[in-house]
Amino acid sequence: MASGTNPHLLRLQAHNISASSSTHDSHPGTPWREDDEHAPLLRPADIDRAATLAAYGGDPGHDLEADVVKSSTPASTTWAKAQYYIPSLYWIPNYTLSLFGGDFTAGLTVAAMLIPQSVSYATSLAKMSPVTGLFSASIPPIAYALFGSSRQLNVAPEAALSLLVGQTVTSVLRSDPHTPPTDPNAVAFAVTTALTVQVGLISFILGSFRLGFIDVVLSRALLRGFVSAVAFIILVEQLIPMLGLTALEHTVNPQTTLEKIFFLVEHGFTRSHRPTFFISACALVALVMLRLLKASLRRFKWVARVPEVLIVVIVSTILSEEFRWDDDGIAILGDVPIHTGGHFIKFPLHHHHLPYLRQTTSTAVLISIIGFLDSIVAAKQNAARYSYSISPNRELVALGAANLAGAFVPGTLPAYGSITRSRINGEAGARTQMASVICAAIILVATFFLLPWLYYLPKCVLGSIVCLVVYTLLAETPEDVIFYWKMRAWIDMTLMNLTFFLTIIWSVQVGVTVSLIISLLLVVRRSSKTRMAILGRIPGTDRWEPIDESPGAKEDTPGVLIVRIRENLDFANTAQIKERLRRLELYGVHRSHPSDVPSRQPASVFIFHMADVQTCDASAVQIFHELFESYRGRGVGVFITHLRAEPRIMFERGGIVKLLGADAFHEDIGTAMGRLTRETQR
Repeated sequence: MASGTNPHLLRLQAHNISASSSTHDSHPGTPWREDDEHAPLLRPADIDRAATLAAYGGDPGHDLEADVVKSSTPASTTWAKAQYYIPSLYWIPNYTLSLFGGDFTAGLTVAAMLIPQSVSYATSLAKMSPVTGLFSASIPPIAYALFGSSRQLNVAPEAALSLLVGQTVTSVLRSDPHTPPTDPNAVAFAVTTALTVQVGLISFILGSFRLGFIDVVLSRALLRGFVSAVAFIILVEQLIPMLGLTALEHTVNPQTTLEKIFFLVEHGFTRSHRPTFFISACALVALVMLRLLKASLRRFKWVARVPEVLIVVIVSTILSEEFRWDDDGIAILGDVPIHTGGHFIKFPLHHHHLPYLRQTTSTAVLISIIGFLDSIVAAKQNAARYSYSISPNRELVALGAANLAGAFVPGTLPAYGSITRSRINGEAGARTQMASVICAAIILVATFFLLPWLYYLPKCVLGSIVCLVVYTLLAETPEDVIFYWKMRAWIDMTLMNLTFFLTIIWSVQVGVTVSLIISLLLVVRRSSKTRMAILGRIPGTDRWEPIDESPGAKEDTPGVLIVRIRENLDFANTAQIKERLRRLELYGVHRSHPSDVPSRQPASVFIFHMADVQTCDASAVQIFHELFESYRGRGVGVFITHLRAEPRIMFERGGIVKLLGADAFHEDIGTAMGRLTRETQR
């Protein structure tokens, strides 16, 4: 960008040029044409990459951001940074009517699917009022649209997270059976608000401290086990109302998932309410058939935008009212008063909520991590599909702000992004965050004006809707299991099964916590082993290669052990380096047991090849100093080759250069071997 160019003007010009972009998909790498309906929102040729990413909430990185700073005036630099951290400062002032059609269609499509889904999650999983689910699908998305960098991500209640909320509410209500609460609804509202505000704070703090890399800590096996277990728990939870056993459940009071399974086995066939079961089964079959029909008619784009969930809700409500199903003992939604525990907006850290903070913190941490993982996967998928970039750290901040905003409405459930809804949002035409605002506005209107129309909606139909989510959650499980089996990945298989069974038998929190600890321990165990190799000379050359990788490489100098360290050195991977080097010295590269007889003679000289070591922290220097002292104490020579500038500075500061002497440091192994030969000949 030229030094006198206004980046904001360039972005505006690029935006106007691309105003003809339609609401269809744009794919990375697709050539841009003036009449191309798959064109991306911005053309790379029209605007420099740094300004594009800064304007649309990308993550250009330090270098690109520095370029923008250097080439701009202080005022424009400040404005560009503000747009980077708050993307709505760009897209709202530059929003055009040409984008509204696609965003409105997407918002309407997702809202039609999300209204019955949110009601189902709130009532069937979170054990809350339907209104709390609707507010959770409308308040947080507006806040996310202001701060979020993903244009297609739809933020709303999720099945797994709603289940965790419901389990926490139930646990708190049952925590002291001798003094039951006088107003269970008030307790439920307080518990949910305490959860949501903590979830918002945790996400916001993680993003502020740039901890967005946590999405790479949890293995896919752990997540697959968790998702599969949650799907199974949801299925068990929903079979009870679908069989008409809700009243009997309150009498028998099974608490764990295992107890509910035994409850279903004992009473499912003998005491179920047949009309309720029939309607539930019909609703579920209808949902599946409509989804299959949409898949078969995929070539008609308007068919994909028809929400099968909304169709089933409307039809079942009409039939219920027409044939008075409630007179046959079928539970219906009934009156849904719009209240949030006294006030519509209330400061979330009220003194009524404080007693429940400690009881809900562990669940809040779990919801924050799982919710973020789903959200970042959905955001990255859409960013790749529509050719822009997102920042995990700013996504955490935006998701935190969204949940904090929702916490001001008592009872609002935690809200995060959904892979399925976000994909549908993009396919329906969403090209900016305005689609989320439109979706939220439609849901708010429905909350205040359309809920009375759902008076006769059978509750068992809501259970069927949630059961449809089970299929989505389990869809990829067989593929992952087969893959792990083919790969003989027994650790991944064990971790997945452990997560699944602990979650089913004990609880979601215990299952994920134990598996998370094991996963982190595996990461620590793998990272604590410094990668090293014994080098040997290629006959007839001055080349040294790892003897376990190059068949021709031979150790041709008795008593000399040449070790190549193949990674950076820090406190984590050098704690066991003394023992690792001892095993290399006595047993070589072959696997051995500590009780085995040594297969090699102790080395008289160590040569360390350190070309791969770019950084070395103070703890590693301290450990190497102790190691070299022990070698010198037993008369073992030490040479260091290929040492880079930064590790050498650390070695000088740590006294290693003084300990070994400058003659111990050489440019390459050949020079060190020549020095060793000369010393031997003296």
